[in-house]
Amino acid sequence: MNQSVLKAMQLLDLFTDKNSELTLHEISEKANIPKSTAYRLLMTLESGGLLEKRIESKHDAKYRLGLKLLELGDLVAKRLELRNIALPFMQKLAEQINEAIHLVIVNHHKATYIEKVDSDRALRLNTRIGKSTPLYIGSGPKLLLAYLPKEKQEQILSEPFEKFADGREVDKEQLKQELLNIQQQGYAFSISEQDIDTTGISFPIFNYEGKVIASLAISGLSSYYEGENLERIKKKSQQAAKNISEQLGYRG
Repeated sequence: MNQSVLKAMQLLDLFTDKNSELTLHEISEKANIPKSTAYRLLMTLESGGLLEKRIESKHDAKYRLGLKLLELGDLVAKRLELRNIALPFMQKLAEQINEAIHLVIVNHHKATYIEKVDSDRALRLNTRIGKSTPLYIGSGPKLLLAYLPKEKQEQILSEPFEKFADGREVDKEQLKQELLNIQQQGYAFSISEQDIDTTGISFPIFNYEGKVIASLAISGLSSYYEGENLERIKKKSQQAAKNISEQLGYRG
């Protein structure tokens, strides 16, 4: 890890219930670093909103934790809430269809898997909690990309693209049309994009504001995703996504 970043993080740890405000001298002393170094790190943290400076006099100022940390903490809390609400429905769905179930969110310009329930099949997919993938590869990521604001969507589409798992190039014009189709039909579909010979199907999860905040992604061997079984998977998965959304306050 970058040493400056590590030192800056250590400064944040100095603030506690008993020491909610600290002067430059106190911070320098507690961190055992020169005042000049402490001041430079404090300026960086202040500019990022992680610290606030309260000036008491011309020669006296105190630092305290900034509101940006509250914002970040709120994001983490919401993510944990989403996982806690979704997991029982994911487990029930896995029992019904015996396929791998994933919960996927947007993380900057990537899709990140934040929860997973495996099937009991011998062959397991190459997914794990914490895995990040491009937003244009796989049904879960593509669904999220389809519901992003147009400006952010265009930024992602302008970046260099990786290939699918089976070696195919991503056709950007075809992808743009697919994103429109996803919004119209309400789900995303993929074949051999993240893993060869696998199929994925995903449905949106909405919050109380009607915004798509995650995708419920179901995936497994393509041979299982045919005919009546495919329709059963779609029906059960759509209902699970609807149930999770309603638990989050969505009224559709």
